[in-house]
Amino acid sequence: MGNIWDIKARYKAAMNNDIRGDVMLFGGGSPGSDVNTIQKIAPSTLGNATDFGDLIQTQDKSSSAGSATRCIWGGSEDPGYTNVIQYVQFASTGNAADFGDLSGSRGRLSAASNGRNCFFGGGYQSGLSNVIEQVSFTTLGNASDWGDLTVARMGCTSTRSLTRVIVAAGSAPGESNVIDYFSMVSLGDATDFGDMVGTREKPSACATTVRGIIGGGQDAPAASNIIEFVTFETTGNTSDFGDLTVARENLSADGNATRGIFGAGATSPGRTDVIDYITMASAGDATDFGNLAASIQVHNGASSNCHSGIEDNIQRPSVNYMPGSGRGLFGGGYIPGATANINYISIPTLGNSVDFGDLRAADAAGGAAGSTTRTLFLGGNDPRAGVVDSIEMQSSGNSADFGDLTNGTGENDGLSSSTRALSGGGSFSGTAHSNNIDYFTITTAGNATDFGNLTQARYAQAGLASSVRGIFGGGVYPAPSRVNTIDYITIASTGDASDFGDLTATKSDGAGLSSATRGIFGGGQTPSLSDVIDYVTIASAADASDFGDLSAARNGVRGTSNPTRGVFLGGGAPGDVNIIEYITIGSTGNVTDFGDLIAATKRGMANSDSHGGL
Repeated sequence: MGNIWDIKARYKAAMNNDIRGDVMLFGGGSPGSDVNTIQKIAPSTLGNATDFGDLIQTQDKSSSAGSATRCIWGGSEDPGYTNVIQYVQFASTGNAADFGDLSGSRGRLSAASNGRNCFFGGGYQSGLSNVIEQVSFTTLGNASDWGDLTVARMGCTSTRSLTRVIVAAGSAPGESNVIDYFSMVSLGDATDFGDMVGTREKPSACATTVRGIIGGGQDAPAASNIIEFVTFETTGNTSDFGDLTVARENLSADGNATRGIFGAGATSPGRTDVIDYITMASAGDATDFGNLAASIQVHNGASSNCHSGIEDNIQRPSVNYMPGSGRGLFGGGYIPGATANINYISIPTLGNSVDFGDLRAADAAGGAAGSTTRTLFLGGNDPRAGVVDSIEMQSSGNSADFGDLTNGTGENDGLSSSTRALSGGGSFSGTAHSNNIDYFTITTAGNATDFGNLTQARYAQAGLASSVRGIFGGGVYPAPSRVNTIDYITIASTGDASDFGDLTATKSDGAGLSSATRGIFGGGQTPSLSDVIDYVTIASAADASDFGDLSAARNGVRGTSNPTRGVFLGGGAPGDVNIIEYITIGSTGNVTDFGDLIAATKRGMANSDSHGGL
């Protein structure tokens, strides 16, 4: 019997790109009149396209992007402008289904993805668009605003690295040579990247993780065979790569991690069924791959499940990461719907968060705790109350099932020592309040064990810890009343909580964080929004004292720390914010700006590998 769980072999296969998919789909287009056909090729081989299924409707000039599992198309120009987003599963042939809607009907837009999120940019309907909007592959729903392009235009094309999208060319309304870029890890407008060799509209693009490659298009009045490239992590103008086998516009491109594929297009006059390929790491002319089922034009209408923007679904070891070095994780939350995103930051260094991976499902309003090597996301409220996920801190990746709380609790919070994680309070069964305290042994997956009870049932409290003592402060009981109660327990034992003292005000839904000696409570709701930061000395039972203020009053803010620095993440003020701020725990004073989350988020779950309980 083979070694089914040979992690070393799987890691090696991932590094060699041996576990990616091998499907690229072309959807819709026009051989003269619009079609709804979806055609399939395998990028790693040569050959003609075969039938996959049908789109919801006949359409042309929609735009497509893919994850490891799903291919989506957004918008369309012909036979009428539409805002429809539709999808198929790469793994099984069949017809498309409804995904959601763009913010407005438009065609001749562009699309790119990092395997988690898809970004649509530009387009046209009764006017040129500069809109950038985003959907997550993991959940169905409508697109949300991300920012704006530097120039409103249609007929542009997009491609991506793991963190950046470039948007190139287009009509604004004349042919453009503009290249923009924007970050896939934080909301914001596009920035100028550089220029193409010449003005063009209706090209298409593919990429490696380091290089974006743009081919074809129209340089009025003729179609172009030019292929050019940029390097993602720098800015600047394109360089010559080579030529397509056929000059054409309104074509589609994508590929796998090493091979770029260009198919279909309008040849001024006429249309083509030609599919070309290039080896993206080395410049050179395209080579014949095969043919589509018919000669069509289909602008940006193709995508694959094996492109370089898709990260392998394994956690890769990192030679740069050391346990306890200050990695902070922020998982789930509302943006405004629940999200599965996990952000991470390096607490000792300022900067924006970056994508770490995903929870097993979208969730919010739970707790988090962990050791130097593992974080547990505890409970939640949307809709997985009681579920516990685990993540290994050393490398990016998705969470795994760890176990369950003793009841279906959400709106709880967590704390931990280096060996034991606790979840306290919360709500369950709709409106019931909980006084339960559960505990887990962090190194061993399994369900929670009863620890004892809080001094009173409540939810939306904040937790923090030293290596010896755990503290829960504030909360709601009975709804909508809030409490100023602070409880404490001894983490290594079991038993009911004891009274510690009081917060400076009754409040709920704030942040808790700590060093080894000092506990911090920040923000929350009193019932008005609060910017107040309190502190306690964990070893001495007493009332909290004033520490300073957040930059603005907000609830749903969460906190984590290393031994000296406390970090506050997100919240609602009352709109959701992407703010990250920090304090020096050993002093007092107001917060300082740290950076931004990937998206404005409140009521996530935060933990670090170096908090006060370790």
